[in-house]
Amino acid sequence: MFHVSLLKLVCALLAELSTVAISPRNCDPDGPGVPAASQREERQAGNVMMVTLPPDYKPTDDEEFMNPIQVEYFRQKLLRWRTELLKEADGTLASLSEGGIHEADITDRASVETDRALELRTRDRARKLISKIDQALIRIENGTYGWCEETGEPIGLRRLEARPIATLSIEAQERHERMERVHRDD
Repeated sequence: MFHVSLLKLVCALLAELSTVAISPRNCDPDGPGVPAASQREERQAGNVMMVTLPPDYKPTDDEEFMNPIQVEYFRQKLLRWRTELLKEADGTLASLSEGGIHEADITDRASVETDRALELRTRDRARKLISKIDQALIRIENGTYGWCEETGEPIGLRRLEARPIATLSIEAQERHERMERVHRDD
């Protein structure tokens, strides 16, 4: 029974990963709705400006928040993260596609199935993370990346550096978590 449900989960994840990897929205290596890096243009006040990221660039608080160079820095960071996750998913697909469980001993077989189930849960988390990365890339295109969805205040460079998919400032996130605890305790 566990083996059948595991097989169904594998099939569902394989189908999901296949659509993530080859859907037209994701065929562009730069992500959904994002022009190729050589054609990347930022639009400011009707002017078109090419953005080139200096080598070894790190955003600082001395700069204007979410200036075109910072936006490009975070866009590239998100794209690299997304690419890593997709490569890991491809590795998982390859290992799961290699065949069934050939262990003769029931204990060994159970261990292999447990390892596969853990790997599938990890890949499912990665799939959700890829979706959040795609949403962050869309926010970059819309010009809303880096700004708190709740307050409209800057999220902050340190928070974005640690969690580039963040949508709330630290203060708003803390309020959100406090509210979750209050409602969960009810």
